[in-house]
Amino acid sequence: MADTGTTLGAPAERREGRDKVTGRARYAAEQTVPGRLHAWPVAAGITRGAIRTVDTEAALALPGVRTVLSHTDAPGLAPADDPTLAVLQDARVPHHGWFVALVVAETLEAARAGAAAVRVAYDVEEHDVTLTEDHPDARTPDEANGGHPAHREQGDPEAAFATADVRVDARYRVPPLHNHPMEPHAATAHWNDGRLLVHDSSQGATTVRATLASLFRIPEDDITVVSEHVGGGFGSKGTPRPHVVLAVMATLATGRPVTVALPRRLMADVVGHRAPTLHRFRLGATADGILVSSLHEVTTHTSRIKEFVEQAAVPSRIMYAAPHRLTTHRVVPLDVPSPSWMRAPGEAPGMFALESAMDELAVAAGVDPVELRIANEPAVEPDSGRPFSSRHLVECLREGARRFDWARRDPRPRSRTEGPLLVGTGVAAATYPVMVSPARATAHALPDGRFTVRINATDIGTGARTVLAQIAADTLGVPLDRVRADVGNSDLPSAPLAGGSSGTASWGWAVHEACTRLAARLAEHTGPLPDAGLHGHADTAGSADAESDYARHAFGAHFAEVTVDTVSGEVRVRRLLGVYAAGRILNARTARSQFIGGMTMGLGMALTEGSTLDAASGAFVETDLASYHVPVHADVPDIEAHWIEEDDPHLNPMGSKGIGEIGIVGTAAAIANATHHATGTRYRTLPLTPSQILPNLPTAPPPL
Repeated sequence: MADTGTTLGAPAERREGRDKVTGRARYAAEQTVPGRLHAWPVAAGITRGAIRTVDTEAALALPGVRTVLSHTDAPGLAPADDPTLAVLQDARVPHHGWFVALVVAETLEAARAGAAAVRVAYDVEEHDVTLTEDHPDARTPDEANGGHPAHREQGDPEAAFATADVRVDARYRVPPLHNHPMEPHAATAHWNDGRLLVHDSSQGATTVRATLASLFRIPEDDITVVSEHVGGGFGSKGTPRPHVVLAVMATLATGRPVTVALPRRLMADVVGHRAPTLHRFRLGATADGILVSSLHEVTTHTSRIKEFVEQAAVPSRIMYAAPHRLTTHRVVPLDVPSPSWMRAPGEAPGMFALESAMDELAVAAGVDPVELRIANEPAVEPDSGRPFSSRHLVECLREGARRFDWARRDPRPRSRTEGPLLVGTGVAAATYPVMVSPARATAHALPDGRFTVRINATDIGTGARTVLAQIAADTLGVPLDRVRADVGNSDLPSAPLAGGSSGTASWGWAVHEACTRLAARLAEHTGPLPDAGLHGHADTAGSADAESDYARHAFGAHFAEVTVDTVSGEVRVRRLLGVYAAGRILNARTARSQFIGGMTMGLGMALTEGSTLDAASGAFVETDLASYHVPVHADVPDIEAHWIEEDDPHLNPMGSKGIGEIGIVGTAAAIANATHHATGTRYRTLPLTPSQILPNLPTAPPPL
């Protein structure tokens, strides 16, 4: 049957793509409301202490500056569930970069100049921003992010490890990482006919509306939050951030529309970051590589105002069979900005450690790394004992090995050279949980034969509009070009945020149900449709959030080929290949884009991205894209993403799993494992920069 673009899986083009590349799409900071003012935050230059005075005289004297808000005169907020949003409320400074004032002016340039002219005096206190495994304040929390128990133990892992035939005991480190979406965080707020209208760069307008209503004591019905176009987020826009609170404060204080657009150099401190993680991994196995013991211990940091514990040991509860297991997290409260979600929180750093340790075990046991993973495939989820709804990791490994020509690999380190280049290949597995949340949606059939689905989903660049329209068209049995999807507005039926690779699964379930009900009404209807059309409504509460009897996860395999320059120490990726088992793929074009995007981000995690907290100043050193290096086109010469057909009836009506994050999971480990294969040296700290590689390159010639 010819593919019309209606069926799920068809590579339909993103509907808003042309608007974005031509500039017709308008983002949060581009709302040209008459009378609009611009605001620029003033960030604290200390790491811990209290504001003594805020001198605004010089700023207010500048042309165009209208007001300067600080804790002495800013609008008061109700107690915040999220302490990171309690800005300009008191004199305390909990970390470097905390906002201490806001300059509001007629132009962006005047606001920036005014912020530079504000003088803040502080009472400075000693601070501590240094994470160590033996920090005296380290403790085991009750839970890690996502509600996961911080500590899990089965059997006697210490004793089993001590008596294992083959043992790996290694420490790995992932530094702080920053999300850095293309569009910095921004919001435009103004009153419109007695209602507060906010355009916010957010992954979830419903949550932003509820938060603003609570903070400013405004009924939710009097607030509309629009997030129609969002230029990426990677988790940093998954919760409301201080910029949107400041924008509403400023419009309340001035009575005029106000835009707050954060300069990139301020983002490291106020929009979350991936917390650094220190891993100790111990694997014990039989002589042929069958695991008998697995111990994964993680230490991470959190801020002193909001606890966030990166759940980096959780993937080790899912991946491989071992009768004796321990996974645990410890957290150290420090004078640091509050960490938060970054693409695949927990899974991305945790799987770097696990998949690196598995590679070390393969070398120690003399077993092929692909075969080692297959040999340790569990029959059920190791931690919970629940059956998997579907698990095709072995198929991903086999298919990836075939496509990558893994069988021709010489397993000996430093066995392949090209002049001054050492060439190596590596593999790593990937996993990400299936998450679904309740959502509401409506579907409308219009008299002219067109259809509209409405849901407050957020398209952060993933193609959500297009895929939701495909789900609707497929359910209704109509051509795709007859369906419109309205998203990105809190006045639409409420929906969860775009995050956790759960957006399409959650929103699509509601859209599918609404369209199913509409189709039933249409089947019963005779004659022309009424002028108002016919409608179908859906609320998936009670079904989408029902506890499953199955362990539901996506899986994948990553293969990498790298070169290591023995003169410069530079590691470059020649080939990246990913194969995924992620349920039913709903749009081949946008899915491949998501997989490749995640893999590219994993490449950055492996080779270029890393942040440093300066112990003396308490500040992140890398605060722009000149110092925090994200991958560019030249870094990604050959990258492929493939998937296998997977039919899983235990997910949602579409049979889909999330695909936005699994691409980053395991990619860094595959690259690090390839680097070991190329050099014979094991590198356990990311990123793999020349300064780390070059001093540790072996000087002996490669084996004959």
